Amino acid sequence: MPVDDSNPDDGRGDQQSRATDGGSDEPDVIDERSDDEATNDEAEQREVADGGAADESRSDSESGRAGTSDAHEGETDENSKQEQLEEVRENAEGEQLTTDHGVKVSDTDNSLKASERGPTIMEDFHFREKMTQFDHESIPERVVHARGSGVHGYFQPYEDPDLGDEYDDLEELTKAKVLTDPDQKTPVFTRFSTVVGSRGSADTVRDVRGFATKFYTEEGNWDLVGNNIPVFFIQDAMEFPDLVHAIKPEPDDATPQASAAHDTFWDFASLKPEITHMIMWVLSGRALPRAYRMMQGFGVHTFRLVNEEGDAKFVKFHWTPKYDTSQLVWDETQKIAGKNPDFNRMDLYDVIEEGYEPEFELGVQIFDEDEAEEFDFDVLDPTKIVPESEVPVQPIGKMVLNETPDNFFAEVEQVAFHPGNVVPGIDFSNDPLLQGRLFSYQDTQLNRFGSANWDEIPINRPIAERHNNQRAGFMRQEINEGKASYKPNSIGDDQPEEAPEGEGGYEHYAEKISGEKIRNRSESFMEHFDQARLFWNSMTEPEKQNIVDAAHFELGKVDRMEIRERMVYDLFNNVDHEFAKRVAEGIGVEPPEEPGDQMPTHGREDSRLSIEQRRDADSIETRKIAVLVDDGYDSDHLETIRSTLQDEGARVKIVSKLLGDREAENGSTVEADKSHVTTESVLFDAVYVPGGEDSVDALLEQGEAKHFVAEMFKHKKPIAAAGKGTELLEAVELTGVDAASDREGVVSEQGVVMDPNGEDLESFAEEFVDAIAQHRHWEREPTEVAA
Repeated sequence: MPVDDSNPDDGRGDQQSRATDGGSDEPDVIDERSDDEATNDEAEQREVADGGAADESRSDSESGRAGTSDAHEGETDENSKQEQLEEVRENAEGEQLTTDHGVKVSDTDNSLKASERGPTIMEDFHFREKMTQFDHESIPERVVHARGSGVHGYFQPYEDPDLGDEYDDLEELTKAKVLTDPDQKTPVFTRFSTVVGSRGSADTVRDVRGFATKFYTEEGNWDLVGNNIPVFFIQDAMEFPDLVHAIKPEPDDATPQASAAHDTFWDFASLKPEITHMIMWVLSGRALPRAYRMMQGFGVHTFRLVNEEGDAKFVKFHWTPKYDTSQLVWDETQKIAGKNPDFNRMDLYDVIEEGYEPEFELGVQIFDEDEAEEFDFDVLDPTKIVPESEVPVQPIGKMVLNETPDNFFAEVEQVAFHPGNVVPGIDFSNDPLLQGRLFSYQDTQLNRFGSANWDEIPINRPIAERHNNQRAGFMRQEINEGKASYKPNSIGDDQPEEAPEGEGGYEHYAEKISGEKIRNRSESFMEHFDQARLFWNSMTEPEKQNIVDAAHFELGKVDRMEIRERMVYDLFNNVDHEFAKRVAEGIGVEPPEEPGDQMPTHGREDSRLSIEQRRDADSIETRKIAVLVDDGYDSDHLETIRSTLQDEGARVKIVSKLLGDREAENGSTVEADKSHVTTESVLFDAVYVPGGEDSVDALLEQGEAKHFVAEMFKHKKPIAAAGKGTELLEAVELTGVDAASDREGVVSEQGVVMDPNGEDLESFAEEFVDAIAQHRHWEREPTEVAA
């Protein structure tokens, strides 16, 4: 969706417009009925469709009182969660300052003292309250996934998804309404995160990215808590504390931050062959996403879908981004971390507030137990994928992200996910890592919030009604009526009563289990290198080189030679012999002479594992383009190309030495969005240099402008210049590119597009758009470019 540049709004609109009514303006009706009358009416209310409101034609006194979670009216739609949150939003515009208890404050700058230079008096309740709030406003950060960003949106199933030849309708597979009703737009909140770093660490570190989505469905909350990589480091949750202790900063000096490049992690990894597949993914561009909207997401584990008849199929969940999967490069990420450590967060919020709506398509891989038995891996092993060559991913719906948070702490920091939050029609497998997470996530929320009532925090509260016997605990908000808070009871006619499966009650899949209680691992979990080799085989040569370079950096930071040797000889040499030798040569290890004795010999590959081969490069929507100008620029060159890029959905920013207006040759002006001191090439996807004699002459005298172009070239990004602007490219001396300003016509080489005469701007613009759509131009050899 291209931005409408004529609209100065931030993309969200007025706060009030998000909630068409924001809850009734009528006062609450006091229920004066007897307990028996109330419970009878409540029983009638439960006959309404699951999660829906009672018949609107009935009065409050007839229908009983809904749970506090049911803040919306009518059926659930994409606005239901925002309507619920509207009741707890606060806007101070036009209001007077008060204490937390509503007392108006006359002075908030000076404490109450005994004379002007005397001691502060204890009766100063405003000082005590203000300081106490400040002292206690932090909560424990997440042990992992502490650094994150979140946004609102909605999910909508497709009308008639193509499920292959075996199934005609998704309802044959699951009774989960959130996945089957194409008329239903379910509100969601999605949080993206890094795993290892603290809350204040940089966005662009080499790491797995969390991809967690909370669906506020009519049947309750469903949390799909996954990552941007489809496998994990370990096979059993028992190993998780050891993994995290190893990868976190070392305990003696608390370094390094947000990095696995240290001895303890690679010591652990070198002794755990099961980690090999995940290591290949983490060393690849998958661990350096260009943007949250440009990375895939995966449920990681095998789950089950259960239909109305109680039949189950295994399922793997996949998120595929509308804006394609794209990566940063390592040198770029380190510079971004210094220039803008909030790069991914700001990028996500900026595109939404500029009017774009990032989309992800939800796809499923469906297979039954008999099919699972035929695979040469165990589908319960979280270190393995189900290759798409064996089970295709079938798209079933889309998620649209269109709303940034109003308060980061209240929404992003306090949102709490739990893989155990599922709805009827979605169930678990026996994946031992998943089973452990079902305990751990509930436990970690108790640590973070200090209360079992974390689910009452507005961002976590379901929009489905809640009725149970939990009525106490720290920070309880819901006010539950009635005397009976236990079951069975006769005082309250045994209400609330259990819902049978036919009325929406959750029933676990009746899996037949047999065997002995044992602390052991299945033999089917013992193969560790086959899929790691599949991943390596599936990479393009530039992607392979990126993996090798990443290993050189990561293991080059490891002090102990024996750890580096184990990684090369015991793990990498059992993936691919040439890969192991290439890594060894960069880390001071003697290259192995023979392949490892466990190295698979297959030559299988799957192009869908490669970022570059799976990319569908036909759009530049949301790409961020820098235009370098100074006074005397060619207005026609600037406006023609800027207009074309914006029409294609790109975001164009003017970069100059100084902020303020720059004057064109014809007297028109353009305002600089960024100055050289406030930005860098690493924060953009491409650069364009328009002509204009005075402008280009000025740029030729600016080291920052030359560095901007040279660094763009080094990072293999698109570069364009028209007219005299080609002289700047010529001055930088781009390796392998003839940037001579006397060339004729439009020329495109290695993602560098030039029109030295500046006379065919239409063809020039088309070539530039194509170059931007490619994202990176891996054919370059920029080693000789000083940047």
